[in-house]
Amino acid sequence: MKYPNNLEKTYKNPLTYKNRGMDLEEYLNESNEYYREIDKALIYKKPTPIGVAEVSYSQRGKVIERGFFKEPSTLDYNGLYRGKYIEYEAKVTKNKTSFPLANIHPHQIKHIESVLKHNGIVFLIIKINEIVYLLKGDDFISYIQNNSRKSIPYEFIKEYGYMIKYSYRPTLDYLKIIDEIYFKEETYEKIEKN
Repeated sequence: MKYPNNLEKTYKNPLTYKNRGMDLEEYLNESNEYYREIDKALIYKKPTPIGVAEVSYSQRGKVIERGFFKEPSTLDYNGLYRGKYIEYEAKVTKNKTSFPLANIHPHQIKHIESVLKHNGIVFLIIKINEIVYLLKGDDFISYIQNNSRKSIPYEFIKEYGYMIKYSYRPTLDYLKIIDEIYFKEETYEKIEKN
């Protein structure tokens, strides 16, 4: 912006992490919608449980003025696929060398352990260095239990994670990887029987 005496002043936007993962979330929402359209899976984004403290009224109706989180949410997405319960968390990091464990809350780690205990399919979808990976819940928990670092090195994610490639429809076909990991034997059994 130009001021009198040709003084030029620029303003920097403050650093914010708000909506950092929105593109990843949008791609996953599109993929899940596609899976439902073709009747492949029923997977939905879970709403965050919010309590309403104060409401005002406008011509459009009620407007929430103040709210609060009723309880800590678990993971971002859940549903059913091939008769199995499935749940996952989607995260984006700008860090190029590691995934900060601070991005996953202690109650979420506990929840991942519970889903594993009950034989559900649970994993993280992590976008790091502009690449999207699926990291199995048991590999994630194993890393936490066997390491004292406060982050997961990118090398670990590359070694143990599965790269999810972008495609037209679905945008991120993560169920293809789930088939390879969890349903491989089932697929081979069907081929052998026929």
